[in-house]
Amino acid sequence: MTDISLPPCPECSSAYTYEMGALLVCPECGHEWTPATAADSGETSGERVIKDAVGNVLADGDTVTVVKGLKVKGHPTGIKAGTKVRNIRLVDGVDGHDIDCKIDGFGSMQLKSSVVRKG
Repeated sequence: MTDISLPPCPECSSAYTYEMGALLVCPECGHEWTPATAADSGETSGERVIKDAVGNVLADGDTVTVVKGLKVKGHPTGIKAGTKVRNIRLVDGVDGHDIDCKIDGFGSMQLKSSVVRKG
């Protein structure tokens, strides 16, 4: 065996990762990733990097603009493209919803970073 220390799984933090060709694999959760991808995205340092629809890095307190119309369940009109959302908070939400915010006329809700643009 080699003395190379492999990084833990970015999904479940399992220490039992192994190499399979160019990929690293976690036997516990089945997650596969490349070591370069984990280093580029900042996951090796424990920080999640959340990017908007055009690739800008988002941070807590940013102002974002909705880039496409969104339907809102239980509301007769949806959120229109171009709606400004101020003072966002980044969270680890359900189904990819990683922005927690309040939108005028709709109240508190969560959005996906893929439907917003910074600024």
